[in-house]
Amino acid sequence: MHNVTLSPIELKILIDSIEKKVTANILNTNKNEQQPEKLLTIESQLKTIFQYLQHHIATASMIAEATGVPQKNICRYKRDLEKAGRLWEIEKRKCKVTGFEAWYLSTNPDYSPKSNQLSLF
Repeated sequence: MHNVTLSPIELKILIDSIEKKVTANILNTNKNEQQPEKLLTIESQLKTIFQYLQHHIATASMIAEATGVPQKNICRYKRDLEKAGRLWEIEKRKCKVTGFEAWYLSTNPDYSPKSNQLSLF
């Protein structure tokens, strides 16, 4: 297995992109209840989730239980990591936490889907 991590520049760009979106959402939905300390945790939550999924295959509920990151945040980061091509849905089966069918996730490239595109070289 290969453990691939983002370079500091790639991670910084990804975090900045997600941070801008999350900050805008928080400011738009909670103008009167804004808590600045919540904004400071975006980078650490994203790193925590990314690193956890490098070594584990888990559902969002399992990640939330293991890391302490709220599940709503995990869903947001999941979407952004998928768009960046850094997170994959591995298989859909019963979650060990909820007992309901859910997608098991990973950021480990060993589990990324193989491309169906033919190679030219």
